[in-house]
Amino acid sequence: MLAVVCPGQGSQTPGMLAPWLEIPGLREILGTWSELSGADLLTHGTTSDADTIRDTAVAQPLIVGASLLAAHAILGDDAGAAGVATTAGHSVGEFAATAVAGLLSPEDAVRLVGVRGSAMARAAALTPTGMAAVLGGEPDEVTARLEALGLTPANVNGGGQVVAAGPLDALAALGAEPPRRARVIPLQVAGAFHTQAMAPATDELRTAVDALALDGSTAPTVTLLSNADGAAVVDRADALARLVGQVTRPVRWDLCQATLLDQGVTGLLELAPGGVLTGLARRALPGVEAFAVKSADDVDAAKEFVARHAGRATTTPAD
Repeated sequence: MLAVVCPGQGSQTPGMLAPWLEIPGLREILGTWSELSGADLLTHGTTSDADTIRDTAVAQPLIVGASLLAAHAILGDDAGAAGVATTAGHSVGEFAATAVAGLLSPEDAVRLVGVRGSAMARAAALTPTGMAAVLGGEPDEVTARLEALGLTPANVNGGGQVVAAGPLDALAALGAEPPRRARVIPLQVAGAFHTQAMAPATDELRTAVDALALDGSTAPTVTLLSNADGAAVVDRADALARLVGQVTRPVRWDLCQATLLDQGVTGLLELAPGGVLTGLARRALPGVEAFAVKSADDVDAAKEFVARHAGRATTTPAD
């Protein structure tokens, strides 16, 4: 049984799209997505430096664009027909996953994520906030320490990894006195994503969602897991409501991984720019083979991986 997952912000690297543009047709597709997202993905994906692509307004459409280019090259235009049973995305990656599930067109996904990235960049500029990864420690002690400092567990990633978000002084205090047996690593992000600090961005994204002229089936062609709770998304309306809500809602990637185990997934394909989610999977999904698509050179091997796991299952999915 095959699952496809889509990475979130922070996975981008300079020049990461250049090899993909050598595949016939992908340069033209990316040019269209640049216009729809309001970000020059052709330039940012090939020649922009690390500081430029760290900007939230650039990073988010760039990452989603990379995942969708990889999906097109590996899975074609119908992931379900290619053998994908389940998909999920970490944070902004959920926009790419919603397209893989057939609930948004790639064009609508990049259009919406362009709005999200710009709106979140503006929200982050209002108040100095940030994020830090907390690695290790006893879960209860980590939770208690974050609560004491007024910090939010914005990403619960499984495998002993929690991302704390909130005011910079509280993050500094966390780093100075971390929970026992835990390390704190500051993250290079513009603000406290997936917290109420991002509330000003919600209305902009909701307006963009309401303006979409959607057509086609409202049922997913591939099961989409919500990163809010790991549950299967019911239909397009549910998916869109969750995309708006996740701007201020913590990401529970640990619950997505638990659902993948319950479903009997045998293979996990992480779309470009891959690496982070397969790393988490190796700790949290024992016995599940993971493959990270890192560049266009991986397309043929990824297709073989898809063929090997499509249609396989090790357990009966839970009711």
